[in-house]
Amino acid sequence: MNILQEIFKDNYEIIQYTLHPRDVEMENISKMIYCGDPSFGGAMYACPHCGNLKFVPFRCKSRFCPTCGVKYSQERSTQMAFKLIRCTHRHCVFTIDEELRHFFLEDRSLLDCLFQAVRSVVLRMFHNLNKSKNFVPGIVCVLHTFGRPLEWNPHIHCLISEGGFSDDGFWRVVKHFNYTLLRKSFQTALLNLLESRIGPSFKKTKALIYHKDKNGFYVYAKPNLCDTDAVIKYISRYLGRPVIALKRIDSYDGTNVTFHYNRHEDNAFVKRTLPVIDFIKLLIQHIPEKNFKMTRYYGLYSRHRNKDQSLWKAVPKSKHLLMKTFTKWREDILLSFGYDPLKCKQCNHEMQFVELYYNHRRVSLEELYERAMAKVKCRSA
Repeated sequence: MNILQEIFKDNYEIIQYTLHPRDVEMENISKMIYCGDPSFGGAMYACPHCGNLKFVPFRCKSRFCPTCGVKYSQERSTQMAFKLIRCTHRHCVFTIDEELRHFFLEDRSLLDCLFQAVRSVVLRMFHNLNKSKNFVPGIVCVLHTFGRPLEWNPHIHCLISEGGFSDDGFWRVVKHFNYTLLRKSFQTALLNLLESRIGPSFKKTKALIYHKDKNGFYVYAKPNLCDTDAVIKYISRYLGRPVIALKRIDSYDGTNVTFHYNRHEDNAFVKRTLPVIDFIKLLIQHIPEKNFKMTRYYGLYSRHRNKDQSLWKAVPKSKHLLMKTFTKWREDILLSFGYDPLKCKQCNHEMQFVELYYNHRRVSLEELYERAMAKVKCRSA
C-alpha cells in the first residue's frame, strides 16, 4: 500500500460522512484504495516447466490513482502521437483570472467554455491569415484544474501545429503567433460564453474583469517542439497525470500531510504541511465528472477530415503496433524495472495464463465465455 492509499483508507469514513463528496469522487477513491488488492481478483499464471504459480491482481484503472494515472498517461500520449502531423508544434497555456475560478468549481459544466473559447480564437487566428484559403491548424487541448500547490486553477494546455492546411490542399508554415490577439480574443470569447451560460447576473463580474485585465488573459507560450519524440514526451507530462506524484508527498503521521513543490513563478522549493482532511479536499476537487473529456482535438486533429489523410504523420502506421506494445503492463514493467514479470523465477521459462479470479471466487474461462455469449444473445433479442 502506497502513502496515498494509506491516507485515504485511514480517513475513508470521515470523507464519506463529513465532506459529503460527489458520487464520482467516492467511486474513484474506492477504486484507488483497493487498487492491486488480490481480494478483488486478478489473473493466475503458471510455469509449464516447473509448475510455479504467480497471481497478478487487477488494477483500478482510475486516473486518480497514482499508478494507474501514469499508465493512462502513457496510453493516451501514444494515441495522441498517432494523430500528430510531422511538423513543428507550439505549446501554449491559456489561463484565466482568479476571480473566475469559483464559477467553474460551482458549475463544472462551464469547463466546456474553456475548450470552446480556445478553439474559436486559434481557428480564427489562422483563418485571418487568408480568409479565402481557410488555413486550418492541428489543435490538441488538455484541461488542467490544478496548479503545483494543488489549488483549484482551471487552465488549458494547447498544442498547436506551426502551420495550417488550406481547403485546396496547400500547407502554409506559420511561425508568428499574435499573442496580443490571442490574449484579448480569448478573454472576450470566454466572458461572452460565460455570460450566455450564467445569465445577466454575470454582467457585473464581466465588467470588473475587463477593467482589471485590460491586456486580456495571460497566454503563455512554451518553446517550440520540433522533434517528434520530444513532442510525445512533452505532451505525456500534461496528459492524465495524477494531481500529485507520490514522490512529492514527504510524510504522513496520521494527522498532517507534508508535501513539496517548486513554485511556478521563481522555481523556489516550497514545503507545506496541512491537516490530512484539508489535503484530501485539495486532491478530490480535481476529480472530473464521469465521461467528461479532459482532452479534445480540433482542426486537423478532429475526426472525419478525410481530405487531411495526405499529410505526413509524425508516427507512420508501420510503427503503431510496436509503440502500442510498450504500453502493455508486461512490457511496461520490463522497460521500467528491467525484468520480465512473466518469466518464472525458478526456471526462467515463460509463464502461461491459466485462469481469472474475481471477488475471492474462482471463475473458469468456460463460465466467462457463457456469460459473454448470454449478454450478446440478450442484446440481439
